[in-house]
Amino acid sequence: MTQTLSTQPARSAFRAWAGVAAITASLFVFLTTELMPVGLLTPLSESLDISVGAAGLMVTLQGVSAGLGVPFIVAWSRRVNRRLLLSTLLAVLALGNLVTGIAPNYTVILTTRLLLGFASGVFWAIGVSMAMRLVPERHANRAAAIVMSGISIATVVGIPVGTLLESLTDWRSTFLIWSGLSALVFVAVAVMIPSLPSANAVSVREVFGLPLRNVPLRMVLFTVVLFVLGHFGAYTFVRPFMEANAGASPLLVTGVLMVFGVAGAIGNFVAGHTVNRNLRGSFVVGAAGLVTAMLLLLAIGDSATGAIVALVVWGLSFGVVQLAQVNMTLAAAPETFEAAMSLNTMAYNTSIALGALFGGLFADNLGVTSVVWFGVALTAGSLLLNLATGRRTARSVQPVA
Repeated sequence: MTQTLSTQPARSAFRAWAGVAAITASLFVFLTTELMPVGLLTPLSESLDISVGAAGLMVTLQGVSAGLGVPFIVAWSRRVNRRLLLSTLLAVLALGNLVTGIAPNYTVILTTRLLLGFASGVFWAIGVSMAMRLVPERHANRAAAIVMSGISIATVVGIPVGTLLESLTDWRSTFLIWSGLSALVFVAVAVMIPSLPSANAVSVREVFGLPLRNVPLRMVLFTVVLFVLGHFGAYTFVRPFMEANAGASPLLVTGVLMVFGVAGAIGNFVAGHTVNRNLRGSFVVGAAGLVTAMLLLLAIGDSATGAIVALVVWGLSFGVVQLAQVNMTLAAAPETFEAAMSLNTMAYNTSIALGALFGGLFADNLGVTSVVWFGVALTAGSLLLNLATGRRTARSVQPVA
């Protein structure tokens, strides 16, 4: 009996952290699916006989549905068990990647990506809060940080590996492989995550009322919109930029994207410590780094070495900004964090979509270099907004990581 009692907490702890790992894996497959076209724009456009800008619509449409649909779906599903909801989302993801891989034309692909966006957006709204509920309260912030590390893993491994797989096979096979991986994560979630009845969810009216009543949250959302527009508007077209300006091969592009991801993981790790000391300062430094990195890409990105240097600074800065903005969102509305994250998801994913859309228009009409200037302008705007308003709103919030 003593042995049973002593081993039970260990088993419970193992399952709890295994559940956190399953949610982290979920973030990995969702994010890599959403951003996979970033590394495949050139082969996608050639295979489907469309422009690079049109291929970027794969990112745009998924971001639109992920952003605009999530507050409604999260509110409407507020009584649905979160394990069941996440399992359903992963099943949709696996099916969507399968359809993308065998789709007969680009119309079917875009329709599928639009539907996938709804699943992706809901995951972003519920994933972090699910992980925080799986573990003891004293470890909740650590669980949230582990889940968010899935962003870095996706950037380091997912997108570059997707690019490498395409170079070894083709882009259709890449999506089919990701369909299988999504199915495996579905199984992991079903096995590892216990029943999680819905908690902390609110109605649609209350969700959209949050930024009207909560000034710090409203300022965070505006800041997020600007930096995401700039970052993803430019980052979506990194491959065409490097091919046009540095004559980059697919292998070099893969290497540079992996370097970006490693730098992002380092930035994420560093920010895990700095946000506790100075949340606003962490975001300011990260946003300034984004602006600097894009200017470096414009100045020295015509060589492989220059592109790597620029992407290292870019990755470090993005890792810092990404973790800082999540902490800013959760700290601004700790009592309604799932609703606040649904608004963050709406702002974030809609901005990814618009960034890719505007970037595509710039790329098709003014060349890929103009997309980087677009990124400079928007990330600088996010930095200036935070400098102008952040000191006042920072007094009202405390970091949660």
